[in-house]
Amino acid sequence: MSATTVIAAAPKKRRVAASADLPPRSIAPGPVARTFGIIALVVALLYFLVPVFWVIVASTKSNADLTNTFGFWFADWNLAANYDSLMNWTQGNFWRWVGNSVLYSTAAGVIGTLFAIMAGYAIAKFVFPGKRIAVAVIMAGLLLPVALLTVPLYMEFHALGLTNTMWAIIIPSAVSPFGVFLGMVYAESSVPTELLEAARIDGASEVRIFFTIVLRLLSPAMVTIFLFVFVATWNNFLLPLMMISSPELKPVTLGLYGMMSYFAPEKGAVMLGALLGVIPLIILFFTLQRYWRSGLAAGAVKG
Repeated sequence: MSATTVIAAAPKKRRVAASADLPPRSIAPGPVARTFGIIALVVALLYFLVPVFWVIVASTKSNADLTNTFGFWFADWNLAANYDSLMNWTQGNFWRWVGNSVLYSTAAGVIGTLFAIMAGYAIAKFVFPGKRIAVAVIMAGLLLPVALLTVPLYMEFHALGLTNTMWAIIIPSAVSPFGVFLGMVYAESSVPTELLEAARIDGASEVRIFFTIVLRLLSPAMVTIFLFVFVATWNNFLLPLMMISSPELKPVTLGLYGMMSYFAPEKGAVMLGALLGVIPLIILFFTLQRYWRSGLAAGAVKG
């Protein structure tokens, strides 16, 4: 084969390789579908980013600037005054509230994830009396609004003497029927029964199998469940409002609510508090997003 033939065949090979990466023509989106898809993505991007940009802008303004200037652009830089107002109104407790939210959400996320994976794995891979009833109870728990359970939870924790303690937030938040359901789905699709049987034949106990094999196989799913529980605990407002009365134990959501309920609040300071209070969530999502994506896909494919 001559050099000219090889050179002429090279572009053809590249075209063949490139075409192998494209979807079949029968399922490839047409121009109209592609255009509508791009428009939908742009609208979704604006829907999520515009409020964040507005909060950033509003956190630098005074009350007068919020009403007299264009809402989506900066005016007089009032960030330092807003921060001083935030610290003065909260009596220096703002960062403690943020720390409380991090503590409550992390503890509830870790405990809830571990119990959700244990329960989901047991339901998916073991046969025991009442299994169908357990699944039915879990599914029923998914249908119950969280607000509906707040008053009964308060009565129970008040009877136990646990109100106005951190456990009054951590324990209810760690109980997640949705997390158990996800753990069950992931265990069914990501933990091969043959691997478990091989470990049992080798003499491994069920505890060792769970902590050395199952947890490793379900680690991406655990990140997904942890994020769900963490965010739900962080955003929970009604439960801390019922359970917590001490300023030192408040999460940041409850603390900022108290600032907004004050007569003529400094709204720029409140916006700054909301912006600073969401920073741990942003850091967490950027840190775990790779594991979260793989965890979301883990339950989608059998095997």
